[in-house]
Amino acid sequence: MKYVHSESFSKWGRACLIKMGLSDKDAAVVTDCLVQTSLWGIDSHGIARFPHYLNRIKAGSLNPIPKFKIENTGPCSANMDGDHGLGIVVVDAATRETIALAKKNGIGIVGVKESSHCGAIGVYGRMIAESGLIGIVFTHSDAFVAPHGGFRKFVGTNPICISVPNSNGRPLCLDMATSAIAWNKVMNAKYENVKIPSDVAYTIEGDPTDDPNLVRCLKPMAEHKGYALAFMIDLLCGPLNGMPWGPNISEMYGDLSKKRHLGSLVIAIDPSRFFGGANFSEIVSNMADEARKQPAKDSSVPIEAPGDDHYRKEKERIIKGIPMEPALCNQIKHWSIELGIDLPIELV
Repeated sequence: MKYVHSESFSKWGRACLIKMGLSDKDAAVVTDCLVQTSLWGIDSHGIARFPHYLNRIKAGSLNPIPKFKIENTGPCSANMDGDHGLGIVVVDAATRETIALAKKNGIGIVGVKESSHCGAIGVYGRMIAESGLIGIVFTHSDAFVAPHGGFRKFVGTNPICISVPNSNGRPLCLDMATSAIAWNKVMNAKYENVKIPSDVAYTIEGDPTDDPNLVRCLKPMAEHKGYALAFMIDLLCGPLNGMPWGPNISEMYGDLSKKRHLGSLVIAIDPSRFFGGANFSEIVSNMADEARKQPAKDSSVPIEAPGDDHYRKEKERIIKGIPMEPALCNQIKHWSIELGIDLPIELV
């Protein structure tokens, strides 16, 4: 196991993306998002996905210089065509548009089409909350998850994010997949040759497995509840935005030359437009503090508010660095050679 510091990887990542044709600004947006996600401890959606994005740019399915088309459809709503750009760049731009609408008119909703994998959506939810608004973000994926009671993949891992401003600290943030485990955690386990929990995935025959190499389908989170939530998120991100759903979406790890045709839905709400808006962020802070004071059954598992675990992990990783398994190190070395970019100093 090696550890790379955020500044070191950021410098490498930006240089690689610029070499692949991205603007300096967009290269920074993508790299900063992935590094921040890894600092939060969300390794399924952090720097481990960097080689995949580079592979897709090389294969032609990701447009390094997209021309966005934003159409306002009302005082609070807009459509955005991402022109098959990197999803992080696309949804970052959509989030900024959503914030502008909400600041002006109380609420903003932007539907996104022709996007791609956009990383951890908690990045966008927190961006909204840091501007003093309430953020709600949905996105979807190709089918990885069985319907409750089934064992054939039908819906995506379709995550949901809700983030709120906090008067005495960083935003509170819920960011979770609707599957029992994120698919990228399975992919990481496969690369790292480690097992996954035995109750989150099925083999092709429908048997539970802890071997990531045998996984063909994931279980939904919380049985029928997670399945129903994933189903609805698919509709809000796919068909609502003129995009495909579930099994009709091209596979993330399939033919890398195929465009993804993914959608997202980004919502921002101005709390000042509601009865409790004047002191909403203070109440958020008070509620979070009260939650942390609740008695824990196990002293090694503290009671936390949503997002606390990410901020705690960030403090550790800023000092120690982001962990990188050998398989990821090898991929980074491959791209350094291919693009002629010096490795992060920790990997030399």
